[in-house]
Amino acid sequence: MSDDPTPSDAGPEDADLAEDAAFDAFDTLSAENAALKEQILRYAADAENTRRRAEREANDARAYAIQKFARDLLAVADTLGRALATPPAGEDAGVRNFVVGVEMTQKALLSAFESNGLKSVSPAAGDRFDPHHHQAMMEQESPDLAPGAVIQCLQPGYELLGRLVRPAMVVVAARSSGGGSSEGDGRGANLDTRA
Repeated sequence: MSDDPTPSDAGPEDADLAEDAAFDAFDTLSAENAALKEQILRYAADAENTRRRAEREANDARAYAIQKFARDLLAVADTLGRALATPPAGEDAGVRNFVVGVEMTQKALLSAFESNGLKSVSPAAGDRFDPHHHQAMMEQESPDLAPGAVIQCLQPGYELLGRLVRPAMVVVAARSSGGGSSEGDGRGANLDTRA
């Protein structure tokens, strides 16, 4: 007996079967290898997307961390604005110095807002009402302005790095206002007055 594992009486058919089995095993392993490579690429892409999302969320958290604090300080800015809108009457030097001090305090607060990315949203009369930045507090007839235009800003709004913190509270011209035509400039064309 020979140590050769192949039988001596094996013919060409057996060699073809063995060769086909080897090719089948090779094809199976190649397909499995391609599937594993694709799975690795998917996992790598998923890990990269997760890393980018976490980095973006961390950046947003850093940028907008002061949003609540800024919202709380807006009440202080409003109070200072109201105090300066109606200064106390009198020619007393102490009163004048007090008013100047309040003006300086307001200026310093608004400067701190600006340096930290908090910007005022205060539309002028005649500006188009923007529901993304303005809150209509009332509607009023206006013979000079087109329907849907801002008549008056009651309280300025603020946005932090492009994100709205508080909308500007405004008075809006009514649809029946006799101002300029709203067809040419599109002012107030889509104003929702059902609120």
